[in-house]
Amino acid sequence: MCGRLSLFAPETDLSERFDATPVRPLRPRYNVAPGQEHPVVRNDASDEMHFPTWGLVPHWADEFGSGHINARAETLAEKPSFRDAFRERRCLVLADGFYDWKKTATGKQPYRMTRADAKPFAMAGLWEPWQNGASRASFTVVTTEPNDLVGEIHDRMPVILAPDEESRWLHGDEDELRPLLDPFPGDEMRAYPVSKRVNSPKNDSPDLVEEVAADEDSQTGLGDFN
Repeated sequence: MCGRLSLFAPETDLSERFDATPVRPLRPRYNVAPGQEHPVVRNDASDEMHFPTWGLVPHWADEFGSGHINARAETLAEKPSFRDAFRERRCLVLADGFYDWKKTATGKQPYRMTRADAKPFAMAGLWEPWQNGASRASFTVVTTEPNDLVGEIHDRMPVILAPDEESRWLHGDEDELRPLLDPFPGDEMRAYPVSKRVNSPKNDSPDLVEEVAADEDSQTGLGDFN
């Protein structure tokens, strides 16, 4: 799964990295939640960053409501909500980290996962237009089986693309896309616990990406009661 994102690299760095210009100014985001707009690079405009809403709403839906925040890589070509977009409307979801929650004895501990070098990256995504008086668009993040690192936290992870795979995801045919849907190498990633303040979408500040002691690491032992 992928339930929250961050992207706070400078706009100039992102424009150079993805060879795309944002259609409006970027601002640092430390806790992007479903239902919010987020920059993506679409296959129909690969030199621009657009800002669809996170949560894919099929074009045939009656209302632009809560959509699919994730799409399983294994069933993209079969699911009615995703198959048209998989064939025709793919995108790069830009990020420098994503969050997920690990079950612990005391609840759930949020973790932030990044590339080991902390550089921005692209996740495989699908986007969808929707019309009802005014044009709107939405997107979803494609997920796959976790690598060893992420598997310690959650049973799914986003499909993170290597830089040389990004153009193929946007413009390749279906036979070229399937090999891209594998887990990103765990030894090229970092995962660390962060504040539970990230649980609330209302919180969006730099301190959310700072490492903290995990609840499971700070539990008192029997010796503490002697």
